[in-house]
Amino acid sequence: MKVAIITFPGSNCDYDLYKCVQFIGGSPEFKWHQDSSLGNVDIVMLPGGFSYGDYLRAGAIASMSPIMEAVQIFANGGGPVLGICNGFQMLCEANLLPGALLRNESLLFSSKEVILRVENNSSIFTKSYEHHKTLRMPIAHAEGNYYADQEALDRLEKEGRVMFRYANQNGETTIESNPNGSANNIAGIINAHGNVMGMMPHPERAVESVLGSVDGLELFKSLLAHIVDPRPV
Repeated sequence: MKVAIITFPGSNCDYDLYKCVQFIGGSPEFKWHQDSSLGNVDIVMLPGGFSYGDYLRAGAIASMSPIMEAVQIFANGGGPVLGICNGFQMLCEANLLPGALLRNESLLFSSKEVILRVENNSSIFTKSYEHHKTLRMPIAHAEGNYYADQEALDRLEKEGRVMFRYANQNGETTIESNPNGSANNIAGIINAHGNVMGMMPHPERAVESVLGSVDGLELFKSLLAHIVDPRPV
């Protein structure tokens, strides 16, 4: 599994992703934001951080970087693309995913562990999870409040494109379990073709017990399984 990890000025989770891909037996390589080609890769990953200092809007300037044209072409051709935190923001800004990430409802940066519920395990990103399984992963963001108009939200729900929701320990999606005010407790979504996913929590920081959780590991294993056997889920 050859993985291109796109690095922007201000990325701070790119090396975490690199080590995570190595950990599951993949072959990661960094691509700089000014590169124009991805090369021969199986998956593209956009890491968390504060690309370009989050000037203008989080992910907005990064979405206009030269490498993003290659990411667009790769995604439009069916290639798997994963955006985490700042990467999720980039995917929305690049119109590869619907909606936008707004300031947290508290207007404060939030860094803590949250509980997620797996909403759809019929995707190349989540097929190793059980449906409605609860997971523990960290968040670290100031703009994780997912917003879309009602029509777009209804479409996401109807088409089963919500991948993860914030929940409590009982798997209930409550107001109290929502760390940022995200619409419908949404923590991660997928595009209509099922090959582009964005999520705010950090699965790459939950792959070894020493990190406090291994619940992110199955996401990367799902992608590895897809590359080995790319038949439709």
